[in-house]
Amino acid sequence: MVATSFKIEKFDGETNFNLWQVRMMAILVQTGLKKEVLMEKTSSTLWKRLETLLRLSF
Repeated sequence: MVATSFKIEKFDGETNFNLWQVRMMAILVQTGLKKEVLMEKTSSTLWKRLETLLRLSF
C-alpha cells in the first residue's frame, strides 16, 4: 500500500477561507474521504470518524 501525504495549513482565520476550503475539499476527494466527512454533523464526530478511518487504512 502506498501512503500519500498532503500538507495543508490549519485555518488560522487570517487566510482566505474560500481558498483553504477548496484545497481541503480537493484533498478529501483525492483520498476518498469526502463522503465520510459530509455525513458527520459535528466537528468532534468528524475527527473521531477520520481517526478511525486513518487507523484502518494503515
